[in-house]
Amino acid sequence: MSSNGPSTSPARQSRPRTGVRAAALTLSLAVAGLLGAPAPPAQAAPAAQGHHGGASQCRGQGVDPTARIRYQSDVVIDAPLSTIFKLQTDVERWPAWQPPVLTMKRLDPGPLRKGSQFRWTTPAPATPSTPATTLDITSTVRQLQRGHCILWRGPAIGEGLRIEEGVHLWTFTKVKGGVRVHTEETWTGAQVESDVPTATAALGAGLEAWLRDLKTTAEARAHGQ
Repeated sequence: MSSNGPSTSPARQSRPRTGVRAAALTLSLAVAGLLGAPAPPAQAAPAAQGHHGGASQCRGQGVDPTARIRYQSDVVIDAPLSTIFKLQTDVERWPAWQPPVLTMKRLDPGPLRKGSQFRWTTPAPATPSTPATTLDITSTVRQLQRGHCILWRGPAIGEGLRIEEGVHLWTFTKVKGGVRVHTEETWTGAQVESDVPTATAALGAGLEAWLRDLKTTAEARAHGQ
């Protein structure tokens, strides 16, 4: 499954560099950011830590603790929490600020909530082991706490590429200088697990791009740009 930019430098976790430039697909998880996003080092991030020293969660649920493919990152956005949260949860408008989101359709009416589903597509460039394709992603919201967090999960399927399940968590916390947005995601599936470094690099590239897009869009709205 994408997304999200400031006057405050984003907090980043130190990771060794590699030469991998993989497809920036981020699943339903987070695939927005495919195009033009530099692939980060292919190393799985450790489980993210919450503000009280425990694993990050949304209403008691988090990413898959057993997944071999995982990535996490943070950014501080100089914009109101309400602006940021609305951008992230108004999924039908994702294509307006995330170019890699090609199509988006809500599968149920009303505000996004626990149990809501949405189907979206995004391109996935070729890698040494998979062809260029378009991923069809069906996301189901597993938890949502307004103004605080959202967790969704689901498969991403394309011709020659399949992610059995991506689990994607976002948390939003007011801090000095704005709002700290934390995201982490895990992938499972035999195909992606056959090349963990490349899959991790692809996941990371998508998440970093999503954070840049979210930051740029939220700050532009907040400051009337």
